[in-house]
Amino acid sequence: MPLGATERANRETGTVDSTLRMRLRARHESHEMQFSKLCLPADCACVTSGRDLCKSVASARAAGKMAAWVPCRRWGWAAVAFGWHRGLNVVLARKPPRAWGLPACRQKVSLSFLNRPDLPSLAYKKLKGKSPGIIFIPGYLSNMNGTKALAIEEFCKSLGHGYIRFDYSGIGNSDGNLAECTVGKWRKDVLSILDDVAEGPQILVGSSFGGWLMLHATIARPEKVVALIGIATAADGLVTQFHALSVEKEIEVKGQWTLPSKYSNEGFYNIPYSFIKEAERHCLLHSPIPVTCPVRLLHGMKDDIIPWHTSLQVADRVVSPDVDVILRKQSDHRMKEKADLHLLTCTIDDLIDKLSTMAN
Repeated sequence: MPLGATERANRETGTVDSTLRMRLRARHESHEMQFSKLCLPADCACVTSGRDLCKSVASARAAGKMAAWVPCRRWGWAAVAFGWHRGLNVVLARKPPRAWGLPACRQKVSLSFLNRPDLPSLAYKKLKGKSPGIIFIPGYLSNMNGTKALAIEEFCKSLGHGYIRFDYSGIGNSDGNLAECTVGKWRKDVLSILDDVAEGPQILVGSSFGGWLMLHATIARPEKVVALIGIATAADGLVTQFHALSVEKEIEVKGQWTLPSKYSNEGFYNIPYSFIKEAERHCLLHSPIPVTCPVRLLHGMKDDIIPWHTSLQVADRVVSPDVDVILRKQSDHRMKEKADLHLLTCTIDDLIDKLSTMAN
């Protein structure tokens, strides 16, 4: 039964009474609905791959119709048409995620350590639950206690799904010497979590630098990864930024690159020249990326660290046909505002729904 105008308004404002919550949950989990409605946030755009041109967003909105994503010939601006669209659970719908508003299971998640022969021990926190599980892969020099990592954990508790967050070696509570860390070593960290901590199929959520490692982990363990969500995916990011410099030779002689950053307490990152040269061996955007699972790429258009065009490049390079790029006009690199987190959890929820439908 379709929702009435009053109930839709309640969903927009976040006011959901108990009867409506039950109806939304039952409707979302039944998999009997063949159509999904989409109410576009004003500051979101979506880019999808495929054939044919897009209809005008403005004219369709003026017509007062509902929206659904349709294919667009190439990677371009908001590929949006309006009307009913079959078979999609749209991630940008302003719906509460599956169990929002329902009592969450306040399961305590304790700090654990993964001991590895000849490699630093990794600190992690694991929430046991249903499959697919979710693994959060942090950004460059970030730890497991960031805003996005904690928001996903709360969401997974409410859904009852498994979840893992961890610290790279040399970061946070993990062992290791940061000065000796490389992209290759942090790639091994992600694979260790996949191999020795995770159980069953996993959705990887990679933030910035973690989005780059997310792609590498999927290439190495395709049987364990069922979907990807990249947040400001920084594939090849540090290498691309470095080669754009006019003082590359000076940095080579100095042995260190001082990269200004408003996200560092010191206002900059000191990156060894050897780190950049090792990172070059892990670049992906020069050729097709053998990732075949569903991929969702979220990016803020006010990102001053990793241009949102990088997500378009990643989308173009991965071989999977099921790829969406979602742009938020007012969001910055971190994408940790309330609306950003809502989009992220809705995206996770939609992928879980999609994977459940595919399995049936």
